[in-house]
Amino acid sequence: MLIPVILSGGAGTRLWPVSREAHPKPFIVLPDGQSLLQKTLLRAAALKPDSILTITNRDYFFITRDAYAEMALAPGISLDYLLEPEGRNTAPAIAAGALRLREQFGDAATMLVLPSDHLIRDFAAFAEAVQDARELAEQGYLVTFGITPAAAETGFGYIEADQARKLGGAGLSVRRFVEKPSREKAEEYLASGRYYWNSGMFCFRAGDFLSELARCAPAVSDAVAAAWQATPRTQTPVAIDAESFARIADISVDYAVMEKAGRVAVVPGRFDWSDIGSWQALGDLVPADAAGNRVQGEAVLVDSKDCFVRSEDRLVATLGVQDLLVVDTPDALLVADRGRAQDVKSIVQRLKASGHESARLHRTVHRPWGTYTVLEEGPRFKIKRIVVRPGASLSLQYHHRRSEHWVVVSGTATVVNGEHEITLGTDQSSYIPAGTAHRLANPGQVDCVMIEVQSGDYLGEDDIVRLDDHYGRK
Repeated sequence: MLIPVILSGGAGTRLWPVSREAHPKPFIVLPDGQSLLQKTLLRAAALKPDSILTITNRDYFFITRDAYAEMALAPGISLDYLLEPEGRNTAPAIAAGALRLREQFGDAATMLVLPSDHLIRDFAAFAEAVQDARELAEQGYLVTFGITPAAAETGFGYIEADQARKLGGAGLSVRRFVEKPSREKAEEYLASGRYYWNSGMFCFRAGDFLSELARCAPAVSDAVAAAWQATPRTQTPVAIDAESFARIADISVDYAVMEKAGRVAVVPGRFDWSDIGSWQALGDLVPADAAGNRVQGEAVLVDSKDCFVRSEDRLVATLGVQDLLVVDTPDALLVADRGRAQDVKSIVQRLKASGHESARLHRTVHRPWGTYTVLEEGPRFKIKRIVVRPGASLSLQYHHRRSEHWVVVSGTATVVNGEHEITLGTDQSSYIPAGTAHRLANPGQVDCVMIEVQSGDYLGEDDIVRLDDHYGRK
């Protein structure tokens, strides 16, 4: 049995300001209208598995579930989720997934580990490589997928294959894994023909991986096993115990297992592949005009050459410029030399160091019940647009330092305000003083849209005391 395991997380800091900590790279919508996560799901589903396991952060579960709901999958494919309380890198995530699958299907369950932020468009060639990897995995190999290098890339790890040791199909024995090389070394690897880019995709049986993890990284193996033992498995989705998971080392699967394991194979991928690791790579998905400019959104480029412009809400105009990246979002604007696309992460590092909220959140924030958008804020006030999906509700909560005034714009709202419960329609409102328990729910069949006006001496999102929550949030 082959079970695709989708790893969905990561910050994608090189794609700021669209990728943020609360809305990372896998959820970025590409020019064709689908996100990287959705494309990964469709690629996994095309293999016609009985089940697909997604391992993601607790905070991303609802947006992941909603993204999946937009995709039409073949009947009979079950979607399972495993929720991490925090990111601890790929080794703990894959180990927890292996324990989950072993518990469900036994040691012989074959895992196909797929990062959720890669782009592969040739499904047929990908399926052929998966079949080769699956056959090797059934022989006890830990299999990785290598990408034939198209250039002397210094941003990827490399796999050196033993060309003399063919293992059946397209598989080759792995000699070693190599970290991101210098330019000189990368050119040497490219010329040799023995090296492949490390794609971060893997295929192995759950039992074989867990055995190698115990041999190669016993401390990690024991810590993951302890976290799994402490995790209640009767709830849906399964959420890994937070306290014990926090004690696991933050370590990649390459470091923990693949570089040390005895039977490791590589299947060279004969398919197109991109990790969409920068705005340069994402811009390449947009057709260029005669001047080499690529535009996503509304823009006017005059006497401009070889630029990439992405605009979400407003017109962007350029005049007499060349080799620029311009990425405009409602609350942040990136202007960069196109040759510095890999360095955008340094901006995010500086924003985090200063505690700036734009490193973490967009102006529109996704919640399990819908979204909210900050329209305006200033001293002692903040104005939000809140959208609550049909049948959804916010937590029963109160605030220490702010009051709120809700005005329904469209739809119907059921409001708990202290000891009273009222129903509001369009143009009706309710005022909630600080310290008053309140809840907003949508009993209707269409979205409930409302404007919230906050006032007080502190308006941070951490001034929320939840008394009851349908989504298990603290």
